[in-house]
Amino acid sequence: MVMVMNKILESSDYIQSKFKVKPKIGMVLGSGLGIYVDQIQNKTIIPYQDIPHFKRTSVEGHEGRLILGEVHGIPVAALQGRIHPYEGHPMEEIVHGVRTLAALGIEMLFVTNASGGINADFHPGDLVSIEDHINFSGRNPLVGPNIAELGPRFPDMSQAYDPELRELLKKIAKNHHVDLKSGVYCSVLGPTYETPAEIRMLRTMGADLVGMSTVSEVIAANHLGLKVAGVACVTNYAAGIKAEKLNHADVKKVAEKAMVGFATILTETIGELKKLGKV
Repeated sequence: MVMVMNKILESSDYIQSKFKVKPKIGMVLGSGLGIYVDQIQNKTIIPYQDIPHFKRTSVEGHEGRLILGEVHGIPVAALQGRIHPYEGHPMEEIVHGVRTLAALGIEMLFVTNASGGINADFHPGDLVSIEDHINFSGRNPLVGPNIAELGPRFPDMSQAYDPELRELLKKIAKNHHVDLKSGVYCSVLGPTYETPAEIRMLRTMGADLVGMSTVSEVIAANHLGLKVAGVACVTNYAAGIKAEKLNHADVKKVAEKAMVGFATILTETIGELKKLGKV
């Protein structure tokens, strides 16, 4: 427990030596969505490998940089790319970035990802506000002795995705004519894509989307008491929905094409939060 806290503090101390402003909003930018950082002004860029205890990213579409700056004048910190459990990292390392952002001072976190669409009404290029999730990965970052400095032993997850932030995303999307759907995200371990039989099972369980990330970060963020919102980009039909094979290159390309709508709703949501005095 002491070691985990020391690592968080060493990471945050290093970042603060490079960027003195306390960020209010954090972001985790998933596959193909990392180019959102072009929307951030007055940037300070720190490669993960320069930050103590941060791990290099290895998956295409995950740049592996911390971007600090401003959106609508609000200080933000964006993790451009993430590491995944299927790469062999322990859960402590998977959520280290989110915990470090919390130590820097963020109050809310926007998580993003590229997802497979299970819901028959979802199509590649669609943006989906995550309303809830199913943790089917077999992993939880809070397993082990609880770190009381971070949060309670049994954190409530009944509103893991903040209802107020979800409503605001919906309002902003409508105002800017961006089609933002809503659905339940299911996290699996990977790295293989799911079989058609697994997708039929997940649909029966109530999942609209499937992917290999996000949920651990959301659990850690809720443990920390952060308000969380999630936006998924549907980059492919899940296995068995269409007669086509899945590959990561296509996932990245579709996510990049969805960037205009994604950038609009995220940027303007931050602007609205500023107007409302929420940040």
